[in-house]
Amino acid sequence: MESMVWSASRSRAAVDAFTAGVVAAVLFATPVANASATYESRYGYERTWNAAVRLVRVDNGWKVTEKDDVNGYLLFEYQSSDSPKGTPGSFELARGTDATEPVRVVVRLPQMPRYHEQVLVDALAGKMRREYGPPPERPRVPVADGGADAAED
Repeated sequence: MESMVWSASRSRAAVDAFTAGVVAAVLFATPVANASATYESRYGYERTWNAAVRLVRVDNGWKVTEKDDVNGYLLFEYQSSDSPKGTPGSFELARGTDATEPVRVVVRLPQMPRYHEQVLVDALAGKMRREYGPPPERPRVPVADGGADAAED
């Protein structure tokens, strides 16, 4: 009888350990809600900033709660059919190290599914193509040729 009690308590401990492992795996595998969507704009900072503000305020009629074009952020109240009440959202723009590098645009809607962020990124990219035409070509940096012709100059 004593071996049955020991066996049952040992089985119970194994089940508890297994359950704890499953719970830990689920917790650590669950994606964080801080997802965002990004876009690399080759239209320059000023054009990208102006298009983002117009997309939020004019095209969609959302309330702008704060904006700072120098530091590159725009906070607004996002509204969709999923959430007519409005949830906080942001556009963040980061300049490249020089004017030839693309502007990195990050859209965050922390209380909404990620696809809402991607829809806004796609809307901004489409708006810029419609209003400014195709994105400017990246300037090509000449590659120094160290071949046989280089010595003849």
